[in-house]
Amino acid sequence: MDLLLDNLDLVMFLVLVCLGYTAGSWAEKKHYRSIEAREKELLSLAVVTAEGSFPKNNVAQAVLVTGSAVVSIDYFKRLLAILRNIFGGRVKSYESLVDRARREAILRMKTAAQEQGAGMIVNLRLETAAIGRNANQKKQIGSVEAIAYGTAIRFNRV
Repeated sequence: MDLLLDNLDLVMFLVLVCLGYTAGSWAEKKHYRSIEAREKELLSLAVVTAEGSFPKNNVAQAVLVTGSAVVSIDYFKRLLAILRNIFGGRVKSYESLVDRARREAILRMKTAAQEQGAGMIVNLRLETAAIGRNANQKKQIGSVEAIAYGTAIRFNRV
């Protein structure tokens, strides 16, 4: 018991690290489940990266649609990324961060297109940026913003 009380700072640190890891993992898994469910719902709305050309009589409307998402990394994953930068190798915590932001931005763009009655989205483009305090100066990522944009095509009813 004396050993525990003597090292109370270390014990509190370890408890907080475990709590942060658990909460961050739970939130990330919950977000992935939400993304997967919405991807299944919007599967019928086609998105292509190529520019499209359609006969004039078939297209009722063509409008720009966008979707944007900002996803932040938790401190535990940032700590793991710092260690990975020291020893080298893939930084999986940043990979999942960018993947979640990209997929969320595409889903928000598809939702915006669906609200306008679009049948498909052509010319999809994706942009990402690291944001946060000193994100580019210290090579630390606080958050990642992903923006998806394309042309939503609403077809004439035949």
